[in-house]
Amino acid sequence: MPEDNLPEITIPWLQKKKRQKEKISALTAYDYPTAKIVDQAGVDLILVGDSLGMVVLGYANTIPVTMEEMLHHTRAVSRGVHRALVVGDMPYFSFHLSVEESVRNASRFLKEAGAKAVKIEGAAPKRLKLIETLVEAEIPVMGHVGLTPQSLYHLGRFKVQGKERAEAKKIVKAAENLQKAGAFAVVLECVPMELSRVITEKLEVPTIGIGAGPYCDGQILVFHDLAGYSNGYLPKFVKRYAHLHDQLNEAVRAYVLDVQKGKFPEDKHSYHLGSGVDPNTIAEG
Repeated sequence: MPEDNLPEITIPWLQKKKRQKEKISALTAYDYPTAKIVDQAGVDLILVGDSLGMVVLGYANTIPVTMEEMLHHTRAVSRGVHRALVVGDMPYFSFHLSVEESVRNASRFLKEAGAKAVKIEGAAPKRLKLIETLVEAEIPVMGHVGLTPQSLYHLGRFKVQGKERAEAKKIVKAAENLQKAGAFAVVLECVPMELSRVITEKLEVPTIGIGAGPYCDGQILVFHDLAGYSNGYLPKFVKRYAHLHDQLNEAVRAYVLDVQKGKFPEDKHSYHLGSGVDPNTIAEG
């Protein structure tokens, strides 16, 4: 288990890890107790992803997630973290507005929610200009290319990106443009491992893969997928390290049975009147 006195993770430290060819570990977290677990386990980077819309809030996709919801959860995560770098995910339509309003939204993650950086999907020309402006305003930005979930309605469905030559070249260029715009790292989501290898070798900043194979500088998964917190569909790229859904379901079922049969609470779970207090005198009023 990592030592409690390890230094706080910084962006230069992550970039140094790439230069030294040391892998970066990243996970999502959406609340205080999970953040504490992830941080104490030694994860380098925690993303408060807009995936919380589906994982925690029950939305069908990430599109409905609001700024206030993201800030609320980022604040909770930040309170539980002492070492990892916390990155807040800018939700759909929080950075598609005027430059001034987009910068203001990004700054709230740092000023109000305790994040150290924000993540933005896509690399269109206006997006790149915004990233340049954010970096100039001292707001660190993590880029994101490949499968961008906020583009779901445009894509039609979630699917691997960059399998064909022309599309792969566009993703390479997009990643390079993000680096040029000042992104300190780039998430590569659902792209062929050969493509992520090309991008990782080209970029000086770290690549963080999710469904992008082993050649990225780091890896990220959704905590609830890793922990088996849900029993629904899991993408091919997920490795499940625990089965919390089944364990928690069994625990709750056992509790329900104990309550129904009068086995809980027992005497050891209960409190008693003070010495010398006769319960009959209480009943008399």
